Amino acid sequence: MRSRYWSNSKLADWIRGTAKPKAETGRGWDLWETKAQENHPIRYWIVEEAFDAVQGFIWWPVDKVYEVKYYVNNRWVTRTNSLTAHARDIKPGHWQDVGNRFLPCLFNELVDFVEIETAWSQIAWGNEEAVAKYNPPFWATGWWRWRTWRCPQAGIDHLNWAASLRMDDDWTDKDSPDYGKPTRQAESAMEILALYQWWTEVYPNRPEPNEVSGWSAYCEESRQKNGGNLFAGLGLDDNRDPETSKAILDRLTKIEAEYNAEDEAMLIRLIKIRESLWT
Repeated sequence: MRSRYWSNSKLADWIRGTAKPKAETGRGWDLWETKAQENHPIRYWIVEEAFDAVQGFIWWPVDKVYEVKYYVNNRWVTRTNSLTAHARDIKPGHWQDVGNRFLPCLFNELVDFVEIETAWSQIAWGNEEAVAKYNPPFWATGWWRWRTWRCPQAGIDHLNWAASLRMDDDWTDKDSPDYGKPTRQAESAMEILALYQWWTEVYPNRPEPNEVSGWSAYCEESRQKNGGNLFAGLGLDDNRDPETSKAILDRLTKIEAEYNAEDEAMLIRLIKIRESLWT
């Protein structure tokens, strides 16, 4: 991947006769391309076709080195061939059933997407103000980028920016019912941010079921009453207190079911947004 395409340079704009936009919508790019070709068809071909062909020939050795560098990056650094869980969610060396790996693995990948890939998008396009704000290391951008720089705030800021995008004159006509509504990118950004915040803020702070149901306190009280013998006071091996233990266990089961339902709903939402998880 070349650091800069000749067809995007000021010289290219001068030869082409029609300046290329820095950024546009799909509709905007189509209109620009049609206009540029109609205005100066030969000059357009020189810049958009000949320039790219010559640059591709000259940069071939550099491109090959770059391909090797990114293979190493993808294979051994970011390991984009696998789904991984953070050590805080699944401790290395500890057994975890397959069904219990899905939630942490998928949401840890979402965290990396927001804090690494989306964070990079916030500084990737020559925004000097953003670079100064987040102060990324030299290996976070440019040729040396290794996709390991992590900045949660940069990722969140980029998603908040994307979430603010609306259907304006560049997207649709003013009399359209969609005018002023969030763009698809905005809707995706809002959903990604909501899922990220659920995993990083809500999920780890949910009350522990054994504690909030009263089961832990009941077990401790039973131990103290029965000389350290837990089961003697739980109504599990006799009938001395079956109603109290059943009521607490029912409450515990209800809380765990609610948590499982919430986890499942969030996993489904993550799967539905998966096509928007790219940079």
